[in-house]
Amino acid sequence: MEYQLSQIALNNGLTFLAISTAIVLIVVGGFLVKLLMDLSDLAKNVNTTSEILNAELKPTLNELNKTLTSFNELVQNTGEGVGNVKLGLENALSKTKLFSQNLFGGFLKGFMTVYTLFCKKK
Repeated sequence: MEYQLSQIALNNGLTFLAISTAIVLIVVGGFLVKLLMDLSDLAKNVNTTSEILNAELKPTLNELNKTLTSFNELVQNTGEGVGNVKLGLENALSKTKLFSQNLFGGFLKGFMTVYTLFCKKK
C-alpha cells in the first residue's frame, strides 16, 4: 500500500509540474507575443520618423548648400577686394616714399646751396 501511495504522490507531483510548466510557457509566450507586437510598432514608427526627417532635411540641406556657396563667393570676393586695397596701398606708399625722397633731396640741395652761398660771402 505504501508503494501505491508513493506512486500516487509521484503522479500528482508530475501532473502539478506539467501543469505549472504549461502555465509558465503560456505566460512567457504571451509576453513574447506582446514584445513582438511592440517591436513591430516601434519599427513602423522609426520608419515613419525617418521618412519625415528625410522629407524635412532635404530642403534644409539644399538651403544650407546654397548659403555656404554664397558665403564662399563672398569670402572670395572679399579676398580679392583686400588684395586690391593692399595693392593700392602699396602703390600709394611707394609714390609717397618717392615723393618724400625727392622732396627731402630737393630740400637738402637747396639748403646746401644756400649754405655754400653764405659760406662764400664771408
